[in-house]
Amino acid sequence: MTAFSTAVGELATDVRLPAGEGPFPAVLVRTPYDRTRHSAEARGWARRGFAAVVQDVRGRFASPGEWHPYADEAADGAATVRWIRRQPWSDGRLVAVGASYAAHCALVLALDVPEDVRPDAVIAAVPALGSAETAREASGVERLLSRAGWWAAHGDRRDSDESALDKALSADPGLLTHLPLSALPERLGRGLPSWAGLWRHRDRGRLVSRAAHAAVPLLAVGGHHDHFTEETVALWHSWGGPSARMLLGPWRHGLVTAPGPDSGPAHRLNLGELYVRWARRALTGELAPGHHGAQGLGGADLWLSARTEGEPRTPRTRLLRGSVFTADPGRPVRSDDLTVPTDGPPDRCLLVTPPLPRPLDVVGPVSVHLRATAHSPSADWAARLVALTPEGSAERLAVGVVRHAEPAGSEAEFTIGLGRVARRLRAGTRLRLEIAGHHFPAHARNPHTGEDPVTAGRLHASRREVDADSVVLRLPVLPSRPTPVDPAEEILR
Repeated sequence: MTAFSTAVGELATDVRLPAGEGPFPAVLVRTPYDRTRHSAEARGWARRGFAAVVQDVRGRFASPGEWHPYADEAADGAATVRWIRRQPWSDGRLVAVGASYAAHCALVLALDVPEDVRPDAVIAAVPALGSAETAREASGVERLLSRAGWWAAHGDRRDSDESALDKALSADPGLLTHLPLSALPERLGRGLPSWAGLWRHRDRGRLVSRAAHAAVPLLAVGGHHDHFTEETVALWHSWGGPSARMLLGPWRHGLVTAPGPDSGPAHRLNLGELYVRWARRALTGELAPGHHGAQGLGGADLWLSARTEGEPRTPRTRLLRGSVFTADPGRPVRSDDLTVPTDGPPDRCLLVTPPLPRPLDVVGPVSVHLRATAHSPSADWAARLVALTPEGSAERLAVGVVRHAEPAGSEAEFTIGLGRVARRLRAGTRLRLEIAGHHFPAHARNPHTGEDPVTAGRLHASRREVDADSVVLRLPVLPSRPTPVDPAEEILR
Protein backbone atom coordinates (compact mmCIF):
# COMPACT_ATOMS: atom_id res chain seq x y z
CA MET A 1 0.00 0.00 0.00
CA THR A 2 1.14 3.54 -0.73
CA ALA A 3 0.13 6.64 1.20
CA PHE A 4 0.90 10.20 0.22
CA SER A 5 -0.39 13.74 0.70
CA THR A 6 -1.12 16.20 -2.05
CA ALA A 7 -2.79 19.55 -2.69
CA VAL A 8 -5.94 19.51 -4.79
CA GLY A 9 -6.61 23.16 -5.48
CA GLU A 10 -4.49 23.64 -2.33
CA LEU A 11 -6.86 21.55 -0.20
CA ALA A 12 -5.01 19.11 2.06
CA THR A 13 -5.61 15.59 0.77
CA ASP A 14 -4.33 12.16 1.80
CA VAL A 15 -4.29 9.28 -0.67
CA ARG A 16 -3.80 5.65 0.28
CA LEU A 17 -3.42 3.17 -2.58
CA PRO A 18 -3.84 -0.60 -2.56
CA ALA A 19 -0.98 -2.93 -3.29
CA GLY A 20 -0.50 -3.75 -6.96
CA GLU A 21 -0.33 -1.93 -10.24
CA GLY A 22 -3.84 -0.57 -10.50
CA PRO A 23 -5.67 1.36 -11.71
CA PHE A 24 -8.26 1.22 -8.91
CA PRO A 25 -11.74 2.49 -8.14
CA ALA A 26 -11.60 5.38 -5.67
CA VAL A 27 -13.40 6.32 -2.48
CA LEU A 28 -13.62 10.03 -1.62
CA VAL A 29 -14.24 11.37 1.90
CA ARG A 30 -14.37 15.16 2.28
CA THR A 31 -14.57 16.19 5.94
CA PRO A 32 -14.45 19.20 8.22
CA TYR A 33 -13.49 16.94 11.15
CA ASP A 34 -9.76 16.39 10.35
CA ARG A 35 -8.77 14.02 7.60
CA THR A 36 -6.13 12.37 9.83
CA ARG A 37 -8.92 10.86 11.94
CA HIS A 38 -9.86 8.75 8.90
CA SER A 39 -6.50 6.98 8.61
CA ALA A 40 -7.83 3.60 9.77
CA GLU A 41 -10.85 3.90 7.48
CA ALA A 42 -8.60 4.75 4.53
CA ARG A 43 -6.36 1.76 5.26
CA GLY A 44 -9.43 -0.47 5.35
CA TRP A 45 -10.62 0.69 1.94
CA ALA A 46 -7.11 0.30 0.48
CA ARG A 47 -6.77 -3.25 1.82
CA ARG A 48 -9.95 -4.09 -0.07
CA GLY A 49 -8.79 -2.70 -3.40
CA PHE A 50 -9.97 0.93 -3.35
CA ALA A 51 -7.84 4.06 -3.63
CA ALA A 52 -8.88 6.02 -0.52
CA VAL A 53 -8.84 9.81 -0.84
CA VAL A 54 -9.53 11.84 2.31
CA GLN A 55 -9.61 15.63 2.22
CA ASP A 56 -9.98 18.50 4.69
CA VAL A 57 -12.67 20.85 3.36
CA ARG A 58 -11.82 24.47 2.70
CA GLY A 59 -10.76 26.41 5.77
CA ARG A 60 -10.53 23.39 8.08
CA PHE A 61 -7.43 21.86 9.67
CA ALA A 62 -4.67 21.75 7.02
CA SER A 63 -6.73 23.20 4.13
CA PRO A 64 -6.37 26.94 3.47
CA GLY A 65 -9.21 29.37 2.88
CA GLU A 66 -12.24 30.45 4.91
CA TRP A 67 -14.68 27.98 6.46
CA HIS A 68 -18.24 28.69 5.32
CA PRO A 69 -20.37 25.66 6.26
CA TYR A 70 -22.32 24.19 3.31
CA ALA A 71 -21.23 26.95 0.91
CA ASP A 72 -18.29 25.56 -1.08
CA GLU A 73 -18.65 21.79 -1.02
CA ALA A 74 -20.12 21.27 -4.50
CA ALA A 75 -17.44 23.31 -6.27
CA ASP A 76 -14.53 21.98 -4.21
CA GLY A 77 -15.80 18.42 -4.43
CA ALA A 78 -16.18 18.64 -8.21
CA ALA A 79 -12.59 19.91 -8.56
CA THR A 80 -11.39 17.00 -6.41
CA VAL A 81 -13.26 14.43 -8.51
CA ARG A 82 -11.73 15.85 -11.69
CA TRP A 83 -8.27 15.58 -10.14
CA ILE A 84 -8.84 11.98 -9.00
CA ARG A 85 -10.00 10.85 -12.42
CA ARG A 86 -6.88 12.29 -14.03
CA GLN A 87 -4.56 10.26 -11.83
CA PRO A 88 -2.82 7.17 -13.27
CA TRP A 89 -3.95 5.07 -10.30
CA SER A 90 -7.66 5.86 -10.92
CA ASP A 91 -9.81 3.67 -13.16
CA GLY A 92 -12.39 6.50 -13.30
CA ARG A 93 -14.93 4.92 -10.97
CA LEU A 94 -15.59 6.75 -7.70
CA VAL A 95 -17.73 6.32 -4.57
CA ALA A 96 -18.45 9.42 -2.48
CA VAL A 97 -18.63 8.50 1.22
CA GLY A 98 -19.33 10.48 4.37
CA ALA A 99 -21.11 10.77 7.70
CA SER A 100 -22.93 13.81 9.11
CA TYR A 101 -21.46 16.93 7.44
CA ALA A 102 -19.23 14.70 5.29
CA ALA A 103 -22.42 13.02 4.03
CA HIS A 104 -23.55 16.44 2.82
CA CYS A 105 -20.26 16.72 0.93
CA ALA A 106 -20.92 13.36 -0.71
CA LEU A 107 -24.54 14.12 -1.58
CA VAL A 108 -23.91 17.46 -3.28
CA LEU A 109 -21.46 15.65 -5.57
CA ALA A 110 -24.31 13.43 -6.73
CA LEU A 111 -26.93 16.17 -6.92
CA ASP A 112 -25.34 19.60 -7.41
CA VAL A 113 -22.46 19.24 -9.90
CA PRO A 114 -22.17 18.68 -13.67
CA GLU A 115 -22.79 15.14 -14.84
CA ASP A 116 -19.19 14.53 -15.89
CA VAL A 117 -17.91 14.91 -12.30
CA ARG A 118 -20.61 13.05 -10.42
CA PRO A 119 -19.60 9.99 -8.40
CA ASP A 120 -20.75 6.55 -9.47
CA ALA A 121 -22.29 5.77 -6.06
CA VAL A 122 -22.93 7.50 -2.72
CA ILE A 123 -22.78 6.28 0.89
CA ALA A 124 -24.43 8.88 3.16
CA ALA A 125 -24.54 8.13 6.89
CA VAL A 126 -26.53 10.26 9.39
CA PRO A 127 -26.69 12.96 6.69
CA ALA A 128 -26.72 16.65 7.57
CA LEU A 129 -28.60 17.75 4.48
CA GLY A 130 -28.04 21.49 4.87
CA SER A 131 -28.14 24.48 7.19
CA ALA A 132 -31.93 24.71 7.23
CA GLU A 133 -32.40 21.01 8.06
CA THR A 134 -29.86 21.07 10.86
CA ALA A 135 -31.12 24.33 12.36
CA ARG A 136 -34.83 23.54 12.61
CA GLU A 137 -37.35 20.77 12.79
CA ALA A 138 -39.62 20.42 9.77
CA SER A 139 -42.20 22.37 11.81
CA GLY A 140 -39.82 25.35 12.10
CA VAL A 141 -38.89 24.92 15.77
CA GLU A 142 -35.21 25.68 16.43
CA ARG A 143 -32.85 22.82 17.34
CA LEU A 144 -30.90 24.67 19.99
CA LEU A 145 -28.70 22.20 21.87
CA SER A 146 -27.33 20.30 18.88
CA ARG A 147 -26.60 23.50 16.95
CA ALA A 148 -25.01 25.24 19.90
CA GLY A 149 -22.83 22.19 20.45
CA TRP A 150 -21.82 21.95 16.80
CA TRP A 151 -21.10 25.64 16.37
CA ALA A 152 -19.15 25.83 19.62
CA ALA A 153 -17.06 22.84 18.54
CA HIS A 154 -16.55 23.61 14.84
CA GLY A 155 -18.00 26.96 13.81
CA ASP A 156 -15.77 29.74 12.47
CA ARG A 157 -12.54 28.03 13.45
CA ARG A 158 -9.88 25.99 11.68
CA ASP A 159 -9.73 23.16 14.20
CA SER A 160 -12.32 21.55 16.48
CA ASP A 161 -12.98 21.33 20.20
CA GLU A 162 -15.59 18.62 20.70
CA SER A 163 -16.02 19.48 24.38
CA ALA A 164 -16.35 23.24 23.88
CA LEU A 165 -20.03 23.46 24.84
CA ASP A 166 -19.68 21.14 27.83
CA LYS A 167 -16.82 23.26 29.16
CA ALA A 168 -18.77 26.45 28.54
CA LEU A 169 -21.85 25.08 30.34
CA SER A 170 -19.71 23.98 33.26
CA ALA A 171 -18.35 27.52 33.60
CA ASP A 172 -21.69 29.19 32.78
CA PRO A 173 -24.70 26.93 33.56
CA GLY A 174 -27.08 29.63 32.34
CA LEU A 175 -25.44 29.81 28.92
CA LEU A 176 -28.41 28.56 26.91
CA THR A 177 -31.00 30.45 28.95
CA HIS A 178 -29.36 33.82 28.35
CA LEU A 179 -31.26 36.09 25.96
CA PRO A 180 -31.07 36.76 23.14
CA LEU A 181 -29.82 33.46 21.76
CA SER A 182 -28.20 35.38 18.94
CA ALA A 183 -25.70 36.64 21.57
CA LEU A 184 -24.49 33.12 22.36
CA PRO A 185 -21.00 33.79 20.87
CA GLU A 186 -20.45 36.61 23.36
CA ARG A 187 -21.25 34.25 26.22
CA LEU A 188 -18.89 31.66 24.74
CA GLY A 189 -16.18 34.30 24.62
CA ARG A 190 -15.15 33.88 21.01
CA GLY A 191 -16.19 35.07 17.59
CA LEU A 192 -18.88 33.09 15.78
CA PRO A 193 -19.93 35.37 12.92
CA SER A 194 -21.83 32.59 11.14
CA TRP A 195 -24.06 31.81 14.17
CA ALA A 196 -26.61 34.54 13.44
CA GLY A 197 -26.73 33.63 9.76
CA LEU A 198 -27.51 29.99 10.55
CA TRP A 199 -31.05 30.87 11.61
CA ARG A 200 -31.79 32.80 8.42
CA HIS A 201 -31.66 29.65 6.29
CA ARG A 202 -35.16 28.52 5.34
CA ASP A 203 -34.53 26.42 2.21
CA ARG A 204 -35.31 23.14 3.91
CA GLY A 205 -35.83 20.18 1.60
CA ARG A 206 -33.70 21.33 -1.33
CA LEU A 207 -31.46 18.25 -1.49
CA VAL A 208 -34.35 15.86 -0.86
CA SER A 209 -36.26 17.41 -3.78
CA ARG A 210 -33.19 17.09 -6.00
CA ALA A 211 -32.75 13.47 -4.90
CA ALA A 212 -35.68 12.52 -7.13
CA HIS A 213 -33.42 13.24 -10.12
CA ALA A 214 -30.40 11.32 -8.80
CA ALA A 215 -28.73 9.00 -11.31
CA VAL A 216 -26.45 6.85 -9.11
CA PRO A 217 -27.01 4.21 -6.39
CA LEU A 218 -27.42 5.33 -2.76
CA LEU A 219 -26.74 3.67 0.57
CA ALA A 220 -28.33 5.76 3.36
CA VAL A 221 -27.39 4.80 6.93
CA GLY A 222 -28.95 6.21 10.08
CA GLY A 223 -30.14 5.57 13.61
CA HIS A 224 -33.55 5.66 15.25
CA HIS A 225 -31.99 7.71 18.09
CA ASP A 226 -30.22 10.14 15.75
CA HIS A 227 -31.49 13.71 15.36
CA PHE A 228 -31.33 13.31 11.54
CA THR A 229 -33.49 10.18 11.33
CA GLU A 230 -36.29 11.85 9.39
CA GLU A 231 -33.82 13.33 6.90
CA THR A 232 -32.21 9.92 6.35
CA VAL A 233 -35.57 8.28 5.64
CA ALA A 234 -36.75 11.15 3.42
CA LEU A 235 -33.56 10.95 1.37
CA TRP A 236 -34.01 7.20 0.85
CA HIS A 237 -37.69 7.55 -0.07
CA SER A 238 -36.99 10.34 -2.57
CA TRP A 239 -33.90 8.89 -4.24
CA GLY A 240 -34.47 8.47 -7.98
CA GLY A 241 -31.26 6.63 -8.83
CA PRO A 242 -31.08 3.05 -10.12
CA SER A 243 -31.18 1.67 -6.57
CA ALA A 244 -31.58 3.00 -3.04
CA ARG A 245 -30.71 1.09 0.11
CA MET A 246 -31.27 2.13 3.72
CA LEU A 247 -29.88 0.74 6.97
CA LEU A 248 -31.53 2.15 10.08
CA GLY A 249 -30.40 0.74 13.42
CA PRO A 250 -31.19 1.43 17.10
CA TRP A 251 -28.25 3.83 17.18
CA ARG A 252 -27.44 7.45 17.93
CA HIS A 253 -25.45 9.81 15.70
CA GLY A 254 -22.31 7.70 16.11
CA LEU A 255 -24.13 4.63 14.74
CA VAL A 256 -22.72 1.30 16.02
CA THR A 257 -20.28 3.15 18.29
CA ALA A 258 -23.23 4.89 19.99
CA PRO A 259 -25.97 2.25 20.45
CA GLY A 260 -29.29 3.17 21.98
CA PRO A 261 -30.62 1.53 25.17
CA ASP A 262 -32.73 -0.87 23.07
CA SER A 263 -29.83 -2.10 20.93
CA GLY A 264 -28.90 -5.79 21.07
CA PRO A 265 -26.05 -8.05 19.88
CA ALA A 266 -27.64 -8.49 16.45
CA HIS A 267 -27.40 -4.74 15.89
CA ARG A 268 -23.59 -4.65 16.27
CA LEU A 269 -22.79 -4.73 12.57
CA ASN A 270 -19.42 -4.30 10.89
CA LEU A 271 -20.42 -1.26 8.86
CA GLY A 272 -17.03 -0.91 7.20
CA GLU A 273 -17.21 -4.38 5.68
CA LEU A 274 -20.80 -3.80 4.60
CA TYR A 275 -19.87 -0.50 2.93
CA VAL A 276 -17.10 -2.19 0.93
CA ARG A 277 -19.34 -5.01 -0.27
CA TRP A 278 -22.10 -2.56 -1.24
CA ALA A 279 -19.63 -0.29 -3.07
CA ARG A 280 -18.33 -3.19 -5.16
CA ARG A 281 -21.82 -4.19 -6.21
CA ALA A 282 -22.81 -0.60 -6.90
CA LEU A 283 -19.81 -0.04 -9.19
CA THR A 284 -20.41 -3.26 -11.12
CA GLY A 285 -24.15 -2.68 -11.54
CA GLU A 286 -25.11 -5.77 -9.53
CA LEU A 287 -27.67 -4.07 -7.26
CA ALA A 288 -31.30 -4.78 -8.03
CA PRO A 289 -33.38 -1.72 -8.86
CA GLY A 290 -35.75 -0.19 -6.33
CA HIS A 291 -35.80 0.80 -2.68
CA HIS A 292 -34.77 -1.87 -0.18
CA GLY A 293 -33.01 -2.09 3.15
CA ALA A 294 -33.27 -3.07 6.79
CA GLN A 295 -34.26 -1.48 10.09
CA GLY A 296 -33.35 -2.76 13.51
CA LEU A 297 -36.21 -3.54 15.87
CA GLY A 298 -35.09 -2.21 19.22
CA GLY A 299 -35.78 -4.35 22.25
CA ALA A 300 -36.08 -7.46 20.08
CA ASP A 301 -32.52 -7.95 18.79
CA LEU A 302 -33.56 -8.50 15.18
CA TRP A 303 -33.84 -6.76 11.81
CA LEU A 304 -36.89 -6.09 9.65
CA SER A 305 -37.26 -4.98 6.07
CA ALA A 306 -36.93 -1.20 5.77
CA ARG A 307 -40.37 -1.16 4.18
CA THR A 308 -42.06 -2.82 7.17
CA GLU A 309 -44.59 -0.52 8.82
CA GLY A 310 -47.33 -1.16 11.33
CA GLU A 311 -51.05 -0.54 11.05
CA PRO A 312 -52.48 2.51 12.87
CA ARG A 313 -53.72 1.79 16.38
CA THR A 314 -55.09 4.23 18.94
CA PRO A 315 -54.48 2.99 22.49
CA ARG A 316 -56.76 4.33 25.18
CA THR A 317 -55.25 7.10 27.29
CA ARG A 318 -56.31 8.38 30.70
CA LEU A 319 -55.70 11.92 31.92
CA LEU A 320 -53.52 12.04 35.03
CA ARG A 321 -53.28 15.83 35.44
CA GLY A 322 -52.69 19.06 33.62
CA SER A 323 -55.58 19.51 31.18
CA VAL A 324 -54.96 23.14 32.16
CA PHE A 325 -51.29 24.02 32.64
CA THR A 326 -48.83 26.87 32.32
CA ALA A 327 -46.02 26.78 29.77
CA ASP A 328 -43.50 28.99 31.53
CA PRO A 329 -40.27 29.54 29.56
CA GLY A 330 -38.65 30.47 32.84
CA ARG A 331 -39.27 26.89 34.03
CA PRO A 332 -39.49 24.93 30.78
CA VAL A 333 -40.07 21.20 30.49
CA ARG A 334 -36.57 19.78 30.10
CA SER A 335 -35.57 17.58 27.18
CA ASP A 336 -32.84 15.98 29.30
CA ASP A 337 -35.04 14.97 32.25
CA LEU A 338 -37.86 12.42 32.20
CA THR A 339 -38.88 13.20 35.78
CA VAL A 340 -42.36 14.69 36.07
CA PRO A 341 -42.82 17.09 39.00
CA THR A 342 -45.78 16.24 41.20
CA ASP A 343 -45.80 19.35 43.40
CA GLY A 344 -46.91 22.81 42.37
CA PRO A 345 -49.06 23.82 39.41
CA PRO A 346 -48.79 21.50 36.38
CA ASP A 347 -46.31 22.40 33.64
CA ARG A 348 -47.64 19.85 31.13
CA CYS A 349 -50.66 17.73 30.30
CA LEU A 350 -50.01 14.16 31.36
CA LEU A 351 -51.83 11.09 30.03
CA VAL A 352 -51.10 7.37 30.43
CA THR A 353 -52.23 4.11 28.88
CA PRO A 354 -53.10 0.92 30.76
CA PRO A 355 -50.34 -1.73 30.96
CA LEU A 356 -49.90 -3.58 27.69
CA PRO A 357 -51.53 -7.03 27.98
CA ARG A 358 -49.00 -8.50 25.52
CA PRO A 359 -45.79 -7.44 23.75
CA LEU A 360 -46.28 -4.79 21.07
CA ASP A 361 -44.10 -4.12 18.02
CA VAL A 362 -44.33 -0.43 17.09
CA VAL A 363 -42.76 0.24 13.68
CA GLY A 364 -43.26 3.47 11.77
CA PRO A 365 -44.25 7.11 12.38
CA VAL A 366 -46.00 8.02 15.64
CA SER A 367 -48.34 11.00 15.95
CA VAL A 368 -50.69 12.73 18.37
CA HIS A 369 -53.88 14.51 17.31
CA LEU A 370 -55.58 16.93 19.72
CA ARG A 371 -57.58 20.07 20.29
CA ALA A 372 -55.96 22.66 22.50
CA THR A 373 -55.84 26.35 23.35
CA ALA A 374 -52.90 28.67 23.96
CA HIS A 375 -53.44 32.09 25.54
CA SER A 376 -50.58 33.62 23.58
CA PRO A 377 -50.16 34.73 19.95
CA SER A 378 -47.46 32.12 19.31
CA ALA A 379 -47.12 28.71 20.92
CA ASP A 380 -44.98 25.63 20.60
CA TRP A 381 -46.60 22.30 21.37
CA ALA A 382 -44.22 19.50 22.33
CA ALA A 383 -45.39 15.90 22.65
CA ARG A 384 -43.16 13.30 24.27
CA LEU A 385 -43.94 9.59 24.42
CA VAL A 386 -42.27 7.67 27.26
CA ALA A 387 -42.30 3.93 27.98
CA LEU A 388 -42.79 3.07 31.65
CA THR A 389 -41.36 -0.41 32.08
CA PRO A 390 -42.78 -3.00 34.47
CA GLU A 391 -39.68 -2.43 36.64
CA GLY A 392 -40.54 1.26 36.99
CA SER A 393 -37.93 2.87 34.73
CA ALA A 394 -38.79 5.52 32.12
CA GLU A 395 -37.45 5.39 28.54
CA ARG A 396 -38.07 8.05 25.93
CA LEU A 397 -39.61 6.64 22.75
CA ALA A 398 -40.35 9.65 20.57
CA VAL A 399 -40.65 13.45 20.61
CA GLY A 400 -42.24 15.97 18.29
CA VAL A 401 -42.61 19.76 18.38
CA VAL A 402 -44.81 22.05 16.29
CA ARG A 403 -45.32 25.82 16.30
CA HIS A 404 -48.70 27.49 15.98
CA ALA A 405 -49.58 31.14 15.57
CA GLU A 406 -53.26 31.54 16.44
CA PRO A 407 -55.24 34.36 18.00
CA ALA A 408 -54.67 34.14 21.76
CA GLY A 409 -57.36 32.09 23.44
CA SER A 410 -58.66 30.39 20.30
CA GLU A 411 -58.93 26.62 20.18
CA ALA A 412 -56.96 24.84 17.45
CA GLU A 413 -57.04 21.27 16.20
CA PHE A 414 -53.74 19.87 14.99
CA THR A 415 -51.41 16.89 14.76
CA ILE A 416 -47.92 16.55 16.21
CA GLY A 417 -45.62 14.13 14.41
CA LEU A 418 -43.26 12.36 16.81
CA GLY A 419 -41.02 10.75 14.20
CA ARG A 420 -40.29 7.10 13.56
CA VAL A 421 -40.14 4.32 16.13
CA ALA A 422 -38.99 0.72 15.71
CA ARG A 423 -39.39 -0.82 19.12
CA ARG A 424 -40.74 -3.94 20.80
CA LEU A 425 -42.57 -3.00 24.00
CA ARG A 426 -42.84 -5.70 26.64
CA ALA A 427 -46.07 -6.81 28.22
CA GLY A 428 -46.82 -4.71 31.28
CA THR A 429 -45.33 -1.55 29.75
CA ARG A 430 -47.40 1.61 30.08
CA LEU A 431 -47.08 4.58 27.74
CA ARG A 432 -46.91 8.08 29.16
CA LEU A 433 -47.81 10.93 26.85
CA GLU A 434 -46.69 14.42 27.82
CA ILE A 435 -48.00 17.53 26.06
CA ALA A 436 -46.04 20.64 26.96
CA GLY A 437 -45.10 24.09 25.72
CA HIS A 438 -41.34 23.57 25.66
CA HIS A 439 -38.70 20.90 25.11
CA PHE A 440 -35.58 22.70 26.30
CA PRO A 441 -32.60 22.77 25.77
CA ALA A 442 -33.00 20.44 22.77
CA HIS A 443 -35.25 23.14 21.32
CA ALA A 444 -35.28 26.87 21.86
CA ARG A 445 -37.94 28.32 24.14
CA ASN A 446 -40.85 30.06 22.47
CA PRO A 447 -41.12 33.53 24.08
CA HIS A 448 -44.93 33.54 23.51
CA THR A 449 -44.84 37.07 22.14
CA GLY A 450 -44.68 36.32 18.44
CA GLU A 451 -41.02 37.35 18.37
CA ASP A 452 -38.27 35.24 16.85
CA PRO A 453 -37.00 32.89 19.61
CA VAL A 454 -33.41 33.49 18.46
CA THR A 455 -33.52 37.27 18.82
CA ALA A 456 -36.21 37.70 21.50
CA GLY A 457 -35.15 39.47 24.67
CA ARG A 458 -38.18 38.75 26.84
CA LEU A 459 -40.23 35.71 27.75
CA HIS A 460 -43.82 35.34 28.88
CA ALA A 461 -45.73 32.44 30.38
CA SER A 462 -48.57 30.96 28.34
CA ARG A 463 -51.69 29.39 29.81
CA ARG A 464 -52.63 26.20 27.97
CA GLU A 465 -55.79 24.11 27.86
CA VAL A 466 -55.93 20.63 26.35
CA ASP A 467 -59.19 18.87 25.56
CA ALA A 468 -58.11 15.56 27.03
CA ASP A 469 -61.01 13.73 25.39
CA SER A 470 -59.75 14.82 21.98
CA VAL A 471 -56.25 13.43 22.39
CA VAL A 472 -55.59 10.52 20.02
CA LEU A 473 -52.26 8.74 20.16
CA ARG A 474 -51.61 6.92 16.87
CA LEU A 475 -49.15 4.04 16.97
CA PRO A 476 -48.10 1.94 13.94
CA VAL A 477 -48.42 -1.58 15.34
CA LEU A 478 -47.44 -4.78 13.55
CA PRO A 479 -50.48 -7.11 13.56
CA SER A 480 -48.35 -10.22 14.07
CA ARG A 481 -44.80 -11.22 14.90
CA PRO A 482 -42.60 -9.92 12.05
CA THR A 483 -40.39 -11.95 9.75
CA PRO A 484 -36.73 -11.18 10.49
CA VAL A 485 -34.32 -10.38 7.66
CA ASP A 486 -30.55 -10.43 7.24
CA PRO A 487 -29.47 -6.77 6.97
CA ALA A 488 -26.52 -7.62 4.70
CA GLU A 489 -28.77 -9.48 2.29
CA GLU A 490 -31.20 -6.58 2.18
CA ILE A 491 -28.46 -4.02 1.54
CA LEU A 492 -26.64 -6.11 -1.08
CA ARG A 493 -29.63 -7.52 -2.98
